[in-house]
Amino acid sequence: MLSYRHAFHAGNYADVLKHLVLIKTLNYLLKKDSPILYIDTHAGAGLYQTNSAESKKTGEFAEGFAQLDFTQLPEDTLPYHKLVQKFSRQGQYPGSPMIAMQLLRPQDQLRFFELHPADFALLQQNSKTHKRAKAEHSDGFQSLKALLPVQNQRALVLIDPSYEIKDDYDHVVKSVISAYQRMPNATFLIWYPVVNRHLIADMIRKLSKSPIKDVWQFELGLSPDDNLNHGMTSSGIFAINPPWTLASELQVCLPVIQQQIAKKQGIHLVQRLIDE
Repeated sequence: MLSYRHAFHAGNYADVLKHLVLIKTLNYLLKKDSPILYIDTHAGAGLYQTNSAESKKTGEFAEGFAQLDFTQLPEDTLPYHKLVQKFSRQGQYPGSPMIAMQLLRPQDQLRFFELHPADFALLQQNSKTHKRAKAEHSDGFQSLKALLPVQNQRALVLIDPSYEIKDDYDHVVKSVISAYQRMPNATFLIWYPVVNRHLIADMIRKLSKSPIKDVWQFELGLSPDDNLNHGMTSSGIFAINPPWTLASELQVCLPVIQQQIAKKQGIHLVQRLIDE
């Protein structure tokens, strides 16, 4: 299925969590001079118009990033604010490929994968001036197998599928376990939606039975779980080998972000699932 288009959802509360975590992780890895391989398995278009018909139809940008008051947030959220605000002034919101292209250095490599033909065409256009970046019209899960391990032993993998079908949840876990076995010291960020909590619990159970170590779970949501009604109530990230500073920083900023975006009915979560 290729019906999902992120243009309808760019800059929503799920993007706030995902991109805040991504920027914090990239900036931490950039403290060392050695090169990084950044892999985005489901890259999307890379850049989105916040005044487009798709964005206006859902209003998710206005209810997401646009709701944040960074004067009330910790200073360590400013890199996310400054990067997104640069695009927001032009009526745009950067996807994860654009964020990575903004931050990474000449010695780093970026690989983007996207199957949706329209989004891939936009991704090509949005990344063509970045010599370090290579976009491919292919299955990111399959392509990931050929990219790991990397010689310098430094890699960040973002896995962010649409989860249009229930098998996606199982496919994600199997792909992550396989990639981890080939490169256990890479950092992995796995985004997921909470539509039915039992699907997330099943992912956790499978990860816990795998060889994977050092796994954290971060969530931000608009409301408690609701398995009776269709729709995403929250979203989260499984972070494997994350920066050691990440959890403590999120413990401080996520409650404030929740209050700004979702008020009292929202939820947030920071917890370690698997020890090192």
